[in-house]
Amino acid sequence: MQSTLFHRAAAGLTSLMISGMTFASDWTERSDLDLRPGVTQVSQEVQNLHTTVLWIVTVIGLLVCGLILFSMIRHRRSKNPNPSTFHENVFFEVLWTVIPFVILIAMAVPATRVLVQLDDTAESELTVKVTGYRWKWSYEYLTYEDDNDIGVSFFSNLATPPEQYNNPVLSGGLFPYGTAKDLVGKDAPEKDHNYNLEVDNKLIIPSGQKVRFLVTSDDVIHSFWVPDFGGKKDAIPGFVNETWALVPEGKEGTYYGQCAELCGKNHAFMPIAVEVVTQDEFKTWIAEEKEKAASGPDLTPFAGIDQAMEEGKQVYDSACALCHGANGEGGIGLAFAGTEFATNKEHLNEHIDVLVNGRAAMPNFKAQLTPRQIAAVITYERNAFGNDTGDLIQPADVNDHE
Repeated sequence: MQSTLFHRAAAGLTSLMISGMTFASDWTERSDLDLRPGVTQVSQEVQNLHTTVLWIVTVIGLLVCGLILFSMIRHRRSKNPNPSTFHENVFFEVLWTVIPFVILIAMAVPATRVLVQLDDTAESELTVKVTGYRWKWSYEYLTYEDDNDIGVSFFSNLATPPEQYNNPVLSGGLFPYGTAKDLVGKDAPEKDHNYNLEVDNKLIIPSGQKVRFLVTSDDVIHSFWVPDFGGKKDAIPGFVNETWALVPEGKEGTYYGQCAELCGKNHAFMPIAVEVVTQDEFKTWIAEEKEKAASGPDLTPFAGIDQAMEEGKQVYDSACALCHGANGEGGIGLAFAGTEFATNKEHLNEHIDVLVNGRAAMPNFKAQLTPRQIAAVITYERNAFGNDTGDLIQPADVNDHE
C-alpha cells in the first residue's frame, strides 16, 4: 500500500509539473501552475532557470522519499528485530556532504549569472523614471538616445469602470467599501480578459532598444512588476532602484503588470500597462508629446456644463472613485453626495484649492491632472450624485490657483 501511494504521489507531481509548463508555454497565456516564459531574453532565462531548479529539487525529493520508504520497509521490526550497532560511516558522511555542495554550486552559478544580468542597466537607449503613488503610477521620460531633456511625463490610472469592481458581497446587506446599495440583486458587468489591468495612459516604449527604469515611490513601498519582462523592483520612498527591459523587434504589443508589494487598501487597483511599439512609431509619439508639453496647458473654456460633466466623469472614474466612492458616497476620502463641501458655493474656492494643492492625506493633483481636467472633475462632483449646484468651473479658474 505504501509503495502504491508513493507511485501515485510521484505520478501526480510529475503530471502537475508537465501541465504547468504546458500552460505557460506561450507568453500570451496565463498559468496558475508555472512561470510564463515572457517576451524578453532575460525573462525566458528566469523561466528556464526556474524549471531546471524545479526538476532538480523534484528528483532530490523523490530520491529522499524513496530512501525513507525503502528503509522503513526493508528494516522494519518484523524483519530485523535486532537493530544494527554501527553508528558512523566515513565514506557515506563525506558523500552526503559533497553531493549537496556540488548540487548547490551547480544551481548557484546559473542563478548568479541571471541575477547579475537582471541588474545590468548599462548601454540603455531610453531612461524612464517610474514613481509609485497610492494608487497609481507616474512615468517621466528622462533621456532617449542623444536627447537628455525630453520633459514628457504623465500619470497612469486604473481604467476599469467602478461598476465592475464595486459589487455587493451578499444580497443580504453586506457591502464592500465604495459599492452602492442599489446594485444589490443586479448582475455584475461582465469582466473581460484584462479585468483590473487596463489603464488610461499606457507606458510607451520602443522594441529593439534597451529601456532603463528608475523606480521610486512618493509615499509607501510599491513594487514595479511586469511578468513578461522578467524580474520586479521595489519602489521605496527616498531611494531609486534600477531595472530594465529589452523587447525584441517583432514582439510589439501591450504587456500588463501590477504593483507586487502590499501598499494599502487599494493595492489591487494600480495596474501597469506597457505598450511596445516600433522605433519609428516611438520617435513619432515622443516628438508629439514633447510638442504638447512645450505648448502649455489647455485653457480652452467649456462650451457648457454638459461638456464639462462628460469629461469630468471620465476623470472621476479613473482618479477619484477609488477613494471617494463610485457614487460619491465617500470612504478613504470625503463624500460628495449631498455634502456641504460639494454643494455650498462658499466652499467652491476651497474645493478647487484642495485638488490643486492637496490637504492632509489628499495629494495635490496639479502635477497629475491638467487645469482642464481639474475643472471638469470639480464641475462633475458639484453636479453629480444628486447634487445640482449649476456650478461650471473653467480651466482658467483652476489655473489662477496654481
